[in-house]
Amino acid sequence: MADQQSIIALNIGSQRIAMGVFSPTKSGLVLKKYGATSILADPATEAARVPQVQLAIKELAQSLKVGKQKAAYALSGQSVFVRFVKLPPLEAEDMGELVKFEAQQNVPFPIDEVVWDWEKLETEGIDNEVVLVAIKSDSLNDLNSVVAETGLGTQLVDCAPTALYNSYRFNYPESTECALLLDIGAKTSNLIYADGAKFFTRGVSVGGAVLTSSIAKEYNVSFADAENSKLTSGLVTLAGHAGQLDEATAALGTVIRNALGRLTSEIQRTTTLFRSQQGGRAPEKILLAGGTAGLPYLKEFLEETLKLPVEVFNPLQRISVGKGVDVDALSQEAHQLGELVGLGLRAAGKSTIKIDLVPDAVQAERDINRRKPLLIGAAALFIAGLGSWAGFKSLAVSEAERHLSQLEQEAVTLRPPATKIERLLQQEKEANELIKAYAKAEKNRLNIVDQWNSIAKHFVSEVAWITDIEPRTNFSLDSGGSSDAVIDESFSSNPYGKSSVMNEVTTADSVILRGFHLNKQNEVTNLVKTLRLSPALNFKFNGNDIPDSSIIKTNQAAAEEGYYAAPFELLIPLNNQIQVK
Repeated sequence: MADQQSIIALNIGSQRIAMGVFSPTKSGLVLKKYGATSILADPATEAARVPQVQLAIKELAQSLKVGKQKAAYALSGQSVFVRFVKLPPLEAEDMGELVKFEAQQNVPFPIDEVVWDWEKLETEGIDNEVVLVAIKSDSLNDLNSVVAETGLGTQLVDCAPTALYNSYRFNYPESTECALLLDIGAKTSNLIYADGAKFFTRGVSVGGAVLTSSIAKEYNVSFADAENSKLTSGLVTLAGHAGQLDEATAALGTVIRNALGRLTSEIQRTTTLFRSQQGGRAPEKILLAGGTAGLPYLKEFLEETLKLPVEVFNPLQRISVGKGVDVDALSQEAHQLGELVGLGLRAAGKSTIKIDLVPDAVQAERDINRRKPLLIGAAALFIAGLGSWAGFKSLAVSEAERHLSQLEQEAVTLRPPATKIERLLQQEKEANELIKAYAKAEKNRLNIVDQWNSIAKHFVSEVAWITDIEPRTNFSLDSGGSSDAVIDESFSSNPYGKSSVMNEVTTADSVILRGFHLNKQNEVTNLVKTLRLSPALNFKFNGNDIPDSSIIKTNQAAAEEGYYAAPFELLIPLNNQIQVK
């Protein structure tokens, strides 16, 4: 279990749930544990999102062994309302009422229906400027209930844009140029401007899900299939790509490029807004963050269209990493940790902007803790009065018996509707179990996609390609490397609805990769070396490295007469087993 000095940071995105355990130090933070998982951001499956999020948080909490501690979590940019308000020069103690008045004017909901907070920003002139952040109370309370039902408590609630800004300010303290931190998430992109002491943010509804929807519409496929195509083959077609890509890849890249056109237009529009209304400068560089930031050639596309240098945001520049964290795996997704680092800094009191959106249940708990001294005093008076009350107890016995008789009569009347309510509660419990089962199945399906994406990422060759990937079980080094089939050979002739998975098989622990090479036998050996870097694959068995001779089952030197390429076959264990039942 994490110690009481630890900070639990939780980022609840549209498609990615991430959790980090930090330890505060004098100079900053130490990342001691980290985990992340994905859910499908399909707009059509929004109803199943809550149980998926709940299951993901619970599994991360168990994996990182955080127990029932309180977490600092961030709300996605699309769920909060952010406004920047200029105020006349006032003393800090006089600003509260004026800010509340401005909040009533700027928040597009009745002020008693939202949870809101504000922070005074640094300015160069005499006027004051504050940032207002608000969210509908119902939305915040519902999300906090989801977190609470996983066993975690709530320390504080921030929002993604301010958490990212705090992460940038801490990790790039010497930067004086105007920078645009571009966080491209699943459903929205946060545009965060840092210009000296100036801070400005705006969200636009263009993200990874928009790219996936564009692919699904163009090719008339499901959202899940389009997401898989984007992750495995997606890139952004550049001006000089025409003769370098095959026709199918170039066409897919063009669909993605066209969908990104609106994002670049929104960036230019927001830059104009920042300069005219906030008096900021045009950005001199762009820092890429978020899950979609890893899309191939996105960096070059933005440099080509916006005429600005683009680099990947590194929120871990000044953050230490503990021994228990896989540094190699972490480096590949560091650009997605900005919110977690910002939350850790906020909870440690080291952030530039301090926003806390307090759910009703958390506010009630804080009020109780604040009133504890008074309650203790009241309890003492109560105990003193208890002795006096004991003298009158006998007089109340007959009245209590009469009241008990009335309650028994009411219980008889209420028993039928109570039975009906119990039956409905049981039905609700069964429905929730079914939803959780569907969510777990969806997570397992995404796990397969993640495994394949990792393999595809590390399988890069112009003269060799994969044609088949087959899950296997019972991997062993006997006979130079062996495994058993997961799928029955008769699967192609099975009737619809009948499973082709072997009856006794529940998990796959390895895969067979089959493919061809253009008479380049050594290329297969080189690819095995590259695949050893994939976190999805495990090249150790019983603590010892598996030799290439046990991995490469077939590697024909040259193509047979009449064939274009020579076949090869690899047998490799998986790092994490795949549930097949």
